[in-house]
Amino acid sequence: MDWSLLLSFYPKLFWGVGLTLGLLAGGLAIGVLLGAPICRLRMHRVPGLSHACDLYVLFFRGTPLLVQLFAIYFGLGQFEAVRESFAWPLLREAWFCAVLALGLNSAAFTSEIMRGGVLGVERAQLEAAAAYGFSPLQTLRLVLLPQALRIALPAYGNEIILMLKGTALASTISIMEITGLARKLASQSFAPFEAFIAAGTIYLAISITVTGAFSALERRLR
Repeated sequence: MDWSLLLSFYPKLFWGVGLTLGLLAGGLAIGVLLGAPICRLRMHRVPGLSHACDLYVLFFRGTPLLVQLFAIYFGLGQFEAVRESFAWPLLREAWFCAVLALGLNSAAFTSEIMRGGVLGVERAQLEAAAAYGFSPLQTLRLVLLPQALRIALPAYGNEIILMLKGTALASTISIMEITGLARKLASQSFAPFEAFIAAGTIYLAISITVTGAFSALERRLR
């Protein structure tokens, strides 16, 4: 272990932290925006749509994120309809494809986390709210969401950590986030151990920060 070389890598790897966090934020945003309606459709069992959502969740939970990323980045461009569509200027960009893959994957897991949180609320409380004359919106805002959030929060914290680690796969399509920069440094210095140990400790520091924030939020909500 060359400690001086290890320490010299950190300033160079920090340039990739912003890109990593951008990938994480974009993927999580898509995951929430898409996961919420998927959760609702699966719980209300809308004919046709619910089965499509079930298949969506099954596919994205059951296949590797790397395969999904390659299918989007390398596969979509093979279809002429995609190349001629309005979305092609975005889909030909590696960064957008990585965010899209992370977001679609996160949506499947986020919908399950949301569904678990909602199902964890006792039905008797919803019936009591209806008996007191609460409107559906009041029941959602005052009874269901506060409790479902407390139930789902630990699992969603884990989802953020998994997505953070998933951003490392973006390096396979030439994005220079933390792992991409570590691979570049390893090839230039012939010191892969030090390069990836430095990258690993940065991921660990971000994970510890996220875990601490969610632990504090859980204590506050309790």
